[in-house]
Amino acid sequence: MSDPAVTSTTPPLKILPVYTGATTIDEALADPRGARLLWLELLVNDRLDLGPWRGRPEVEEAYKKACRWYTTYRSVIEALLPRAPLPAEPGPVDPRDYRLFAEAIRFVVAHD
Repeated sequence: MSDPAVTSTTPPLKILPVYTGATTIDEALADPRGARLLWLELLVNDRLDLGPWRGRPEVEEAYKKACRWYTTYRSVIEALLPRAPLPAEPGPVDPRDYRLFAEAIRFVVAHD
């Protein structure tokens, strides 16, 4: 269970409520689909404080995946989304996730 103080001060999620109905990181992590899509939230939402969830394997994996996608598509992301840069994470991105990436970017640009 999460600390209510953490939940109340965490900025709203941008992608996960639309894709999964989750409105908090805890709700997303409780749902297998939410956990799989967390990387997208981390990619488009730079206002999240992951401190309370650091050390959880699924959060670390999502963060690394977001960093890889940011590294690969940095110029596109920077041109479309106002966000702080993510650390460079060289490595391959799964091309099967490209459509989901493009849909998420398009959604955030249209609704932010």
